[in-house]
Amino acid sequence: MNLSTKGRYAVMAMTDLAGRDQSAAVTLAAIAERQAIPLSYLVQLFNKLKKAGLVISTRGPGGGYRLAAPASRICVSDIMLAVEEPFRTTRCPGVAGHGCLRGARCLTHDLWDALGAHIAAFLSTVTLADVIDGSPHSFVAPGPGCRSILGARAAIGEFAQVRA
Repeated sequence: MNLSTKGRYAVMAMTDLAGRDQSAAVTLAAIAERQAIPLSYLVQLFNKLKKAGLVISTRGPGGGYRLAAPASRICVSDIMLAVEEPFRTTRCPGVAGHGCLRGARCLTHDLWDALGAHIAAFLSTVTLADVIDGSPHSFVAPGPGCRSILGARAAIGEFAQVRA
């Protein structure tokens, strides 16, 4: 999956906003400077974030943006979807009847599609508050995973040595 700057910048900007005092509006110019994001790009992103109901804007002196909800209630997936960042991991165009490879599904389609579902599920469990706290990794559950062929061979070899 190739995450575009649209999604990355939107999450960075929203995290910056969430880390500020919510009693005062934050200007996009301040966020742009702190996060090294072009201001014109940020304006476009915040128009979409506002339309999605994730931020509130205030005009005039002291104006700027605030979160529309507490950081603990805004998921990263909400931000990504608001700026139209899809969770597609396949190369299919997303149009019915048009597959990945010459009109058919490629052999690995289901693998990449499942990965996309895992990414979307993960991002829907991580909030802005989690990102600020530095705890998104706590949502990754350790599991048995997949044993590599080399790992399996090493385990068999260790077992054979113990038995000998």
